Amino acid sequence: MSGVQRRSLLLAGGVAASLLATGTSAQASDAQEHNPGPRGPMNADGRIVVEWNKLLLTIVRTPGLQPATVHPTRSFAMTHLAMRDAILSRDRRTSPVAAAAQAAHDVLVALYPSQAGDLDARLVANLIGIPDDARRRGIRAGMLAAAAILRARAGDGSDVTPPRHPAGTMPGQWRPAPPAFAAAAFTHWPAVKPFVITSAQQFRPAAYPSLNSRIYAAATDEVRLLGQDTSTARTPEQTQQAKFWAAPIWNYWNEITQGLTTRHNLGVDAAAQVFARLGVTLADSVVAFYEAKYHYSIWRPVTAIQQAVAGGDPTWLPLANTPADPSYPGAHSVVSQAAAVVLSKEFGSHPSVTVTSEALPGITRSFGSLQNIADEAGLSRIFAGVHTRLDHTSGQTLGQRLAVFAERHTR
Repeated sequence: MSGVQRRSLLLAGGVAASLLATGTSAQASDAQEHNPGPRGPMNADGRIVVEWNKLLLTIVRTPGLQPATVHPTRSFAMTHLAMRDAILSRDRRTSPVAAAAQAAHDVLVALYPSQAGDLDARLVANLIGIPDDARRRGIRAGMLAAAAILRARAGDGSDVTPPRHPAGTMPGQWRPAPPAFAAAAFTHWPAVKPFVITSAQQFRPAAYPSLNSRIYAAATDEVRLLGQDTSTARTPEQTQQAKFWAAPIWNYWNEITQGLTTRHNLGVDAAAQVFARLGVTLADSVVAFYEAKYHYSIWRPVTAIQQAVAGGDPTWLPLANTPADPSYPGAHSVVSQAAAVVLSKEFGSHPSVTVTSEALPGITRSFGSLQNIADEAGLSRIFAGVHTRLDHTSGQTLGQRLAVFAERHTR
């Protein structure tokens, strides 16, 4: 038995003993006030799933907590798979809240051991007030589900040292971009074991067009015009979009899912399924887009425009900082299209959604469909000057195909 599993057993046993001794105390009432909703073994709502997703978002947004070479989408997929499996494995006498909370706790303690104290406190609060037998059964279901996920993902390639990706020297080839000229990031991620898809290259986009083609010229001219830091052609609306979507795109989609789950009052089973499907689809989307990025190794717009063979502009700079990886396909476009497909299966394609920006505090944008969100998020990277329309369209195709496959193959 691992140290994490032993520690979870000790914590669960301590919580149970404490509750048996104190009964329904003021402590229980206080915990339920902070964690409202059903706490019985049946008919619980989905707020427990949303609660732990919010906690994970807080963790990955806190500087220094997410390992620099481990992509956070892996954590979301593992956490929600464990919660889903714990909830679905229960019988009628088992508390789904206890099962979900214990599963999430155990996975997150393993992934973020420095946060064990806060995770322990959250688990205690979730378990208080649940009838004894239902709580014990839930704890066991959660522990077993978490242990299974942790075993399944051990040695998945996420913990290796990223290899160096060589800078190109020929036109079209990726090289570090100004101003930081940072080395390529997540170069090991194409070799990470996917959750659902059969291989990282399963939905690899078509080959990049010739640099002499009209489609390449049009795409480069578009970002040259609209993506420059001092562009006068970009509208104020497009500038806001570029800045609005500048944070990690998977964070936005997790928040969108939280809002839809809460607004639609999903039961705990449905909520667990939605978040698990979203988690594995986005995690595999990241594996797939990094595989394509490093397979084709296409230069970013700033390099393409500054070093163009004919008519290069060495003074051109993008509105946003250029990410440290190749351009094709666009990550925002892949992830957003994949998420829109997943969420449309549960909520329909046209729910009204208001999105809050992580990059522009206090600014929100409202949408009438999930596809509109995916389109805007992807196109915003053209206005930011870090992608071309070629990256966007190939990214949406990859995200669409991968999400449809994942939906059919995720139980």
